[in-house]
Amino acid sequence: MSYFINKQKQYIAFNKTIGSDPGIIFIHGYNSDMSGEKAKYIEKYAKLKKISFVKFDCRGHGKSYGKIEEFVISDWKKDLLDIIDNKTKGPQLLIGSSMGGWLMMLAAKLRKTRICGLIGIAAAPDFTKDLYKSLSKKNKLKLQKNKVIKVRKWNYTYIWTKKLFNDGNKNLILNKKFSFNKPIILLHGLKDSVVPIDVPQKILKIIPNNNIELRLIKNGDHSLSKKNDLKKLINSIEYILKK
Repeated sequence: MSYFINKQKQYIAFNKTIGSDPGIIFIHGYNSDMSGEKAKYIEKYAKLKKISFVKFDCRGHGKSYGKIEEFVISDWKKDLLDIIDNKTKGPQLLIGSSMGGWLMMLAAKLRKTRICGLIGIAAAPDFTKDLYKSLSKKNKLKLQKNKVIKVRKWNYTYIWTKKLFNDGNKNLILNKKFSFNKPIILLHGLKDSVVPIDVPQKILKIIPNNNIELRLIKNGDHSLSKKNDLKKLINSIEYILKK
């Protein structure tokens, strides 16, 4: 494992596999990290095919600096841009899981010449907006007063801050056209209980590019980490890299 030190003197943990371009960057989801099954499976594939690959932990996650509640979407977007700018060369295929799917789309807008394609795994752009809507009136009032709340959801206790929701609103992308003319594949499980099917459908609507596919996985859940799911992920990678 290696560490990148950003301008704030905070460290971002990452692992890099040296190989050919286009390279692959994996972006984990909220409250996850680079040690998950999907990241390991892609890493194994990249080593086998001798393809450049980078996975990393956003700040507040995994082995990187800080606690999750100290950071917001803009911070994690900056982490991805730091990895693209400082730890990769040439074209990159971005693979974003859940929140990582939001981050990859934000980065694609800012680094168009560096990104050769996108793969979203249960991509969750704008998730803070829907999350805020789902909060009880009591929690919303508590958030305004204390600027932080603890909520039990999806079998986990989360700490959510007012600044997370405010910053999320500054990074919304489903409310306007998304200009990106490289290939995009969205993988989404029909048994996903976290990100509803209307989210990838909204992504389809905002992208004028015809080179986009939504691939639905009948028995897929939110994590899409089963063997069959991972095979479909590799098929998507090979499809884009051959283009």
